[in-house]
This record gives sequence, C-alpha cells and structure tokens, in this order.
Amino acid sequence: MKKKVAIIGAGQVAEKVHVSYYQTREELELAAVVGPNPERVKDFAERNGIPQYFTNAEEMLAAIKPDIVSVCTPNRFHCENVLLAIAYGCDVICEKPPAISAAEAKQMRDAAEANGCLLAYDFHHRFADDVTILHDKVKEGMLGDVYVTKVKALRRCGIPGWGSFTDKEVQGGGPLIDLGAHMLDAALYVLGFPKIKRVSAKMYQKIGTKKSKGTLGEWDPNKYEVEDSLFGFIELEGGGLLQLETSFALNIKDTSIMNVEFCGDEAGATLFPAQIYTDEGGELVYLLDRETADADRHPKSMEAFVDRCLGKDRMVADGRQGYVIQQLIEALYQSAEKGESVTL
Repeated sequence: MKKKVAIIGAGQVAEKVHVSYYQTREELELAAVVGPNPERVKDFAERNGIPQYFTNAEEMLAAIKPDIVSVCTPNRFHCENVLLAIAYGCDVICEKPPAISAAEAKQMRDAAEANGCLLAYDFHHRFADDVTILHDKVKEGMLGDVYVTKVKALRRCGIPGWGSFTDKEVQGGGPLIDLGAHMLDAALYVLGFPKIKRVSAKMYQKIGTKKSKGTLGEWDPNKYEVEDSLFGFIELEGGGLLQLETSFALNIKDTSIMNVEFCGDEAGATLFPAQIYTDEGGELVYLLDRETADADRHPKSMEAFVDRCLGKDRMVADGRQGYVIQQLIEALYQSAEKGESVTL
C-alpha cells in the first residue's frame, strides 16, 4: 500500500522541491495540500495534480490521515504545523530553519521522539556528495586536528524580493536564519557536531533600508526589518574555532558565496567543490581535487527522508541536530543584540 503524503504550505519551495520529488516515487500518493488562500491553493493543487486541497491543516490531517507531511510554511508557522502533524502520527520533513526560537525547536524534537515519529529538516546542502566525502575524510583523520573552520553564506545584494524574508516577526531574522543556517549545518555535520562552548557576534543593517532592488528582485526599504549581515565567532569545546560571515547585502566582489573552509594541522579543505590540500616545502599539494560541486542536493535530501520513512537506514538532518542549529542561531542573535558573548 502506498504511503499518503500531504503538504502544508503552497509556495515556491513546496512546488519546486517537495511536490516535484514526491511525484517521482511510486511508493507514495500525493494526496493533499494546505494553503491559506483558497484560490491559490486550489490552483496549486490543480496545477500539480493533487486531488484535495484545504485551507486548514488540522481539517486536512483529520480527513486525509497522511503518513508523511512536508511543512513548507514561513518560519513563524513551522512549529505549530510540525507539532500538529506529529500529533496525528505523521513523519515530517520541515523546511529550514527548524523554527524561530530554540524553545520551539526543542518542543518539536521532544514531540517527535515521544510519538515515535521521524522529524527531519531540509538542510539540503549537507546531502551533496562533497559534504559526504569531507565528512568521511575528517572522520578518518586526513586533515588532522581541525582547529579553524570558516563559514561563508554571503550575497552582495541578494535580498529576496518575494515572500516575507524582510519581515522579522514572520522569519525570525535575515541572512543568518535563512542562509547562514545552511552552511552552519553543513560545517557542523562535517565536523561531527562538536559541542559549542561560546558565541560572539556582531550584526549590521546598513544597506537594505537604503536600496530597493537587487539580484533577487525588489523590496520595500521602509519595511526592511532584518539584518543585512552578521559576523560571528563560535568557540567549540576542545579549543576549535568556527568563524561565520553571512549577508543578504554586503559590498563584496562576488554576487554570492556559499562555502566552508576547514583548517587542520595536517591538511586544509574547501567544501564546494570538495578539495583537500596541504603544503610540502612551500608548494600546494592536492590530496583530493573535485572539479565541480554536486548541485543535486535537494533531491538527495528528499530521497534520504523518504527512504527513512520507508524503513531504510539513511542519514537525515534530524530533530536533535535541528535543535542544535536553532540554539546556535538564537545565541548568535542574542550576542549581536546584547553586545556580549553568550555561553551555551
């Protein structure tokens, strides 16, 4: 018997990532979609061949009784919809970030574990082959002691001109919670999720309130409520340091940078594409040199989640790891707002 799938949220990521993947799996039946606007959710359902549509998530869950639920709503509504789906016994994949607070992420983690449900987050960058390769090489000790990690999730002028990305109440923040969360997850996964000791951060709002157009469309500068950029130092237990740079708008040369560097006492590495290198007598020597990064990340993330739902032993970005990421995001914002270090 096929597993029933429902989607809560009828936006771009729901259609381009979740619907498009579920339709490739013959073990699944895409049964329903939920959206707040009756006309738009009806159009979404008809366009994607989904038989039923609803404007209320609980009505859908009671009527359809799905096995699997995707939560693709704005960040503010992640927690309530994840908890609702888990209460109905569903396995859930939620778009990142997990929530807008660590308390919510903990609630979601605890509910999934108490109800025996799978909770996964779509931190899709960690499913690139490059990440898998470096994770294994770090674990094998090829880099030695990795004591400095540099995380960059930067855009020169890439403030999204759609959705609610500039609304702090709905999103919980700007580039840190939207972009930085992805690269932080990838970095921490490669490192084996070491414990975090202390964070310090500084954030700025210098450009989004002055400009109104960029590479990702137009926005209203009078309604720009989130940070342009945030810079953080994350101290790891054992003495390691993780440096973070993230921005929607920052006057840099590149249009966009999404990458992680690892510095060990035996070798260094870059994540996208995966490269490992060292110095021999002043000469750079490559120990691993992939020419291009794996771009097929979203489907691999969805595949891992569905396979786990079907009983296969697959790695997912689970509720516990999601809580760690949310704690880190919250601590970085708190440090930037208070102007002092935050201990976890």
